[in-house]
Amino acid sequence: MKKVLIIGSGISGLSCAIKCAENGVYALLISPFPSERSQSVMAAGGINAVLSDCDNGDSVECHIEDTLKGGSYLGGKKSVSGLCSRGEEIIKYLERIGTVFSTDSSGRPIRRAFGGQSHKRTCFCGSSTGKQIVSALIMEARRYEAKGLIKRRLWSDFHSALIHDGRCFGALLFGEGTGRLEAVYADAVVIAAGGQNSVFGKTTGSTQCDGYVSGKLFMQGVELKNLEFIQYHPTTIETPQKKMLISEAVRGEGGRLFYNENGRRVYFLEDKYGSRGNLMTRDVLSREIAAAKKEVFLDISFLEKKEIDRRLPEVRDICKKYRGIDISAEAIPVSPSVHFFMGGIAVHMNHETNIKNLFAVGECASMYHGANRLGGNSLLAAIYSGWVAAEDIAGKESSGKAENFTETEEKENAALKSRMTTKSNFPVMYIRDMLAGTMCSKLGIVRDEATLGEGLADIDYYLSVAEKINYDASVLPYFNYSLTGILTLSKAIITCAVNRKESRGAHFRSDHPESRDELCYSSIISYNNGSFSFRLDKEHEYES
Repeated sequence: MKKVLIIGSGISGLSCAIKCAENGVYALLISPFPSERSQSVMAAGGINAVLSDCDNGDSVECHIEDTLKGGSYLGGKKSVSGLCSRGEEIIKYLERIGTVFSTDSSGRPIRRAFGGQSHKRTCFCGSSTGKQIVSALIMEARRYEAKGLIKRRLWSDFHSALIHDGRCFGALLFGEGTGRLEAVYADAVVIAAGGQNSVFGKTTGSTQCDGYVSGKLFMQGVELKNLEFIQYHPTTIETPQKKMLISEAVRGEGGRLFYNENGRRVYFLEDKYGSRGNLMTRDVLSREIAAAKKEVFLDISFLEKKEIDRRLPEVRDICKKYRGIDISAEAIPVSPSVHFFMGGIAVHMNHETNIKNLFAVGECASMYHGANRLGGNSLLAAIYSGWVAAEDIAGKESSGKAENFTETEEKENAALKSRMTTKSNFPVMYIRDMLAGTMCSKLGIVRDEATLGEGLADIDYYLSVAEKINYDASVLPYFNYSLTGILTLSKAIITCAVNRKESRGAHFRSDHPESRDELCYSSIISYNNGSFSFRLDKEHEYES
């Protein structure tokens, strides 16, 4: 029986594991925490799909065009078409395995409006869609666990891939209980490790998602794509620990953004863009809020309290718990925050990377969203990408005899042990905090050559220090060995932003404010012994 090793157990990892099991492929799910603690449970707003009872005038073709247009036409048409065409199939699947969507009196899923979409097509489960989907997928995965086709291994962290001659044979995993690295072999490895949230410090996402896996794979020869496109969600509130997302669902239910001037409310987005001003794409809204240079509020208080309680309970609870705000009576003070990464590991149509038998799915893979993601497309892409990878793996012949990486395992264990033998007065987490400060200040909503250059200089300094300090033995070893990979990924992100000398989607350059037709290609970056190579994908190697 073929075996697939899946790094990450959120929605994309679970979807891939279940689809593998359905096709008779054994799946080993690796994660440091249970699926219930994955970032996927934070997804609030909904999942896009054109259903057979869609709005008049809506169609799969409309969804495809909205997705391509929202992503500034950097998404591949063939891949986006595949994503959108299976939307109804995915909704029906989720209902069948126990996802409880909000429905109307006829039992049909209610759909709400989301930014950048020409029709209402976002299905939802109150304001906890991700949580509902994760719960349903966990129960489905357990059925296959009972059959011996899925196994979950917790408290384990990815260290590196086992790669030889352009082919992946498995991965080195760090066991938090044993304190050692172990080589685990497989016919295919699927990366489902999420985005790079903690690179930016406080964001809307999970600090578990720190980008190390992508950074390490990059250093091992895996190409990355479109890293400069970082989505700032326009509406968040700040808490001592993180930025809490105020879901796009609020605006989908009619919420209005405004600021106060001379004692009156100014609905600045409606003034500029008309009646759909509050539902412009996230990149546009974030730039407009930043440009306002005033405290901006989001108002949903005009909606009846019973409707708020029914449709937006989690938003209601978040605002009450963290800020003491009653959204049925008060407006919510909001500001943009890093939320989603359109860029990530470069993958082909089957979600395989440039390394054979190494796949990437979910947010860590760059495929469908181009320069800017539409709200509601992330959950759709998480499930769909997991299915695509699993179906391709199931259809391949077994790779046969694996290479032996015993020597690599012993060498890396010795290196890990030597790093942990002494303490340092310069803790690794201090560098992580400095990095977050650099990324937030130098790679913001609006960028320019000089500021990006300062960011590169900062990261070069952190890298020089990272290779020389003694690591703190009191910190979990993962945080120590992951530092260089995270810093290298951060440098790659800023390098891509420097090289794209135009404004497109979520990447806005004040020194190059216009989009340029000759640059309407995805960016690809590769690594070789410390040097970076940037190119535009003019051959459409990773898109169709």
